Amino acid sequence: MAKKKPVKADPNNSIVASNRRARHNYNIIETWEAGLVLLGTEVKSLRDGGASLTDGFCQMYGDELWLENIHIAEYGRGSWTNHTSRRRRKLLLHRSELNRIAQKLRESGYTVVPLKLYFTNGKAKVEIALATGKRDYDKRQALRERQDNLEAHKAMRYKNLG
Repeated sequence: MAKKKPVKADPNNSIVASNRRARHNYNIIETWEAGLVLLGTEVKSLRDGGASLTDGFCQMYGDELWLENIHIAEYGRGSWTNHTSRRRRKLLLHRSELNRIAQKLRESGYTVVPLKLYFTNGKAKVEIALATGKRDYDKRQALRERQDNLEAHKAMRYKNLG
């Protein structure tokens, strides 16, 4: 019988960071995949896994969409070429997508938040979402529904085991 080779994680197709709190704090309406304009040391730092999206948001400046307040750690082996960790980064989207996002951001109650930062075929991408904020009672209700579903699944599994 032939031995199976261990499967290695492909660094060209991997999730670097995800924003789990965004799904808890916001109702997600629509999502897009956007390219990200990065410096060389930022890419190296992302490949090492040094990123956080927790406080990130997107904002329109002129007719461009910019990603703000995400933390990409400084590259450990970088020198004077190192980047600042919380700088503003430009997002790359089609003009029609940018126009749709700009129109929604002009309305009250909408925001654009990053959900995931990952590599696809060697290129850094970010999944962004148009969202509206949840109220506290909506968050509590979502947690309660999730807890009820978990308990129901446990009871069904226990019942099926005999």
